[in-house]
Amino acid sequence: MPLFNKFSRLMNYLYVFLACLICNTSIAQNDDLAIEKIKEYRENTRLEFLDPEETPLEKKDLKKFTDLDYFPIDLKYRVRANFKEHSAKKFFKMKTTTERSLEYIRFAELTFEIDGQKYSLQAYQNEDLLQNPAFSDYLFIPFNDDTNGLESYGGGRYIDFKIPDSAEVFLDFNLAYNPSCCYNGKFSCPIPPQENYLPIQIKAGAKDFGKGKKKK
Repeated sequence: MPLFNKFSRLMNYLYVFLACLICNTSIAQNDDLAIEKIKEYRENTRLEFLDPEETPLEKKDLKKFTDLDYFPIDLKYRVRANFKEHSAKKFFKMKTTTERSLEYIRFAELTFEIDGQKYSLQAYQNEDLLQNPAFSDYLFIPFNDDTNGLESYGGGRYIDFKIPDSAEVFLDFNLAYNPSCCYNGKFSCPIPPQENYLPIQIKAGAKDFGKGKKKK
């Protein structure tokens, strides 16, 4: 069973492209350009969700959909991170919201600071996507934080990443997006491993999809 449906494959391509432009650029990248790219990403995502052929939304939600709800853009959550690839890489099974499990490699660790506190996240590589040359350098960063179940989706959020050329990278939580399960229960979505829980509130990226609420 493929990892992602047609929608998710297209969205992942978009995320990887944007990650290349935003997350893995040189440290000197202009903040205004970063904000512009985040806005561009959000608009492209909105258009994808409005497309009946690509949207993960249920039909009843698509009828009233105008846009997704996000935290305000905050470059405090676009953090400088150290990217360290693991020397030993082994496959492990990542749980999903259904009975199936997915094979991933624990590929690298990203360490960073927010408000003077040090945190880390693991970046994973999926076995199925490794078979596709277009995704050979694609990394997946699922995470939980203390906004889950409150302002953000209770099942955690994802960031797509690209294997960088440098150990110094940007990790932009403004690009955090919801699993497809947030919008439609028919999907099977990876559950962030416990090691990727951040004991803080990440007030950036996508908020929970409030059923019946007007999207701003």
